[in-house]
Amino acid sequence: MSLDVAGVRSLFPALRRTVDGRAAAWFDGPGGSQCPQPVIDAIGSVLSTGVSNLGGHFVASESAAEIIEGARSAMADLFNAPSGEQIAFGPSMTALTLAAARVLARQWSPGDELVLTRLDHDANVSPWLLAAEESGATVRWVDFDPDDGCALGRVEAVLTDRTKLLALTHASNAVGTIPEVIEACAAARRVGALTFVDAVHFAPHGVIDVQRLDCDFLVASAYKFHGPHVGVLHLGERVVDAVEPVHIRPASSTAPGSWEAGTPPFELLAGVTAAVEYLASLGEGPDRRSRLVSGIGAASAHTDRLAGRFLAGIEAIDGVTLFGPGTERLRTPTFAIEVDGTTPGETARRLGAQGLFVWDGHYYALEVMRRLDRLSTGGLVRVGFLHYNTVDEVDRLLTALSELAR
Repeated sequence: MSLDVAGVRSLFPALRRTVDGRAAAWFDGPGGSQCPQPVIDAIGSVLSTGVSNLGGHFVASESAAEIIEGARSAMADLFNAPSGEQIAFGPSMTALTLAAARVLARQWSPGDELVLTRLDHDANVSPWLLAAEESGATVRWVDFDPDDGCALGRVEAVLTDRTKLLALTHASNAVGTIPEVIEACAAARRVGALTFVDAVHFAPHGVIDVQRLDCDFLVASAYKFHGPHVGVLHLGERVVDAVEPVHIRPASSTAPGSWEAGTPPFELLAGVTAAVEYLASLGEGPDRRSRLVSGIGAASAHTDRLAGRFLAGIEAIDGVTLFGPGTERLRTPTFAIEVDGTTPGETARRLGAQGLFVWDGHYYALEVMRRLDRLSTGGLVRVGFLHYNTVDEVDRLLTALSELAR
């Protein structure tokens, strides 16, 4: 099915923003997506209707429990998880990853090994570096090849029988590369290692299937797929009952509640459910999971077309360099570029003055920028497309980049 882009755009109030009389073009999706009206309404409805804390014998408290269970069920459908009881929420993906690293570090000792990739966001790197420092475990790295579209190296070559964890990105938030996550998780299982998959950047661009991945942990952030700022953690069958995080005495000692410290943000969890329902509304099918697969597929087909147009356009511009895959296949529509003769910050400022919103810097992908030798020179410019972007916006951006390059 095809995506009704005009209909989609009508649901996003933020897309009506202007800069000096020109419509803003939001190419900052890798740093956070905009919310459609149903998500905004869901959050506002909880606040305006009123909600109480959990455990009370009255309707406002019962509603809070229903909100949580609804959000768990929605995310289970988005991830294709067997049960909502394997879904935990936190203030951010980073906080959830730090919590996991803290508890796992207690199980490791000198001689154990952790495998990280240089392609990942630092939220799936630094927590494991801290865990290695605390436990005495050794960190081993999977490198990527800057000269081969930033393709990730062979994970199998780094794994050993001493490997306790493989931390891996589902897609690079910096250069867009999608590594072979299914194969990497299978290789880690063969040596008895746990797997921790960072799906934050992949979530708005592809269909997540934790059953196919067969990973032990998977994390995402709702604000990247048109929801509010909430982190989401999926706990695989091997760890859901075997790994207990640090928690206060009155809190649940079993998952998923044991991972959720303090009172949950009920209004934001209602927004999480609404974001999943919104994505499902883009598709067709007899149930929410099938509608999600269909809708995300339609959105991805649209952004793939935008990506192809952008890639062909910058290839024709002298003075613009792309870092990452040079094709719309096997990548997300996220592009790290450099314009000759200007810094990333200046490029972003000049584009921003024209209503073209892009990021510059390292975007917390420290290892990526270090490997590309751009960490000390201001990083790169990042352009990202989401399904509410249009061909006309891409053409505006290409024209502006052409003018900057000249």
